[in-house]
Amino acid sequence: MVVVAASAGIAGVALGQDDAPPAAARPVAAAAARPLAGKVIVIDPGHNGLNYKYPKIINKKVKAGPFRKACDTTGTSTNSGYTEHAYTWDVANRLARLLRAQGATVKLTRPNDRGVGPCVNQRAAIGNKAHADAAVSIHADGAPSGKRGFHVIMPGYVKGYTGPIVKPSKRLGYDIRDAFRRGTGEPYANYVARKGVDVRTDLGGLNMSTVPKVFIECGNMRNRTDAANFKSAAWRQRAAAALAAGLSTYVRR
Repeated sequence: MVVVAASAGIAGVALGQDDAPPAAARPVAAAAARPLAGKVIVIDPGHNGLNYKYPKIINKKVKAGPFRKACDTTGTSTNSGYTEHAYTWDVANRLARLLRAQGATVKLTRPNDRGVGPCVNQRAAIGNKAHADAAVSIHADGAPSGKRGFHVIMPGYVKGYTGPIVKPSKRLGYDIRDAFRRGTGEPYANYVARKGVDVRTDLGGLNMSTVPKVFIECGNMRNRTDAANFKSAAWRQRAAAALAAGLSTYVRR
């Protein structure tokens, strides 16, 4: 059996079995090519495409920590009608492909963009059941048009709920924040949070999580500049790559 060496430096040169890389080098090369092998990452694309059609379902109150909140919401959109649920679904799938290419096991909280929900507690439960090394919920904000920028939301301390995940989620949040800023050039939000970081105790998706988890609001859909970015496939790919970089930094520690 002969192997054609694509990187031999001379195109088309065939190497015999004796010329193959040493067996000891192969696992090292494989590990380098799949640095996230053995890691489990859950991606939660915010909202869903048919939420708006089923208000009774998404407005049903579910457990969100020591209180109850609506199952889900419809999300927002750009002024031209590009929806948050479509944006989050697109970026989530780009991100999943990048992470899987690095060897990670990836689970999404919904199978498509044509359904309803799942509820916020169910989204958290998916990450919990998977024993995820990290989970990220992808969103885009709907603030006044003069505001722009992204921010990461970390869980605050909620007695009986978030205690075990506050510290690891903080590390995850900063890793994602730094990578997203570098990878996209998006500024920190100028209307909420501080230096791109917010801490909240009112989000069921965080309160009900038992694994390190953060939300990211990738920008403001009502802002003209951010909206143009969201509608650009090239920018969405950069956003996904930035999220992959942040997640990789965290789970490889």
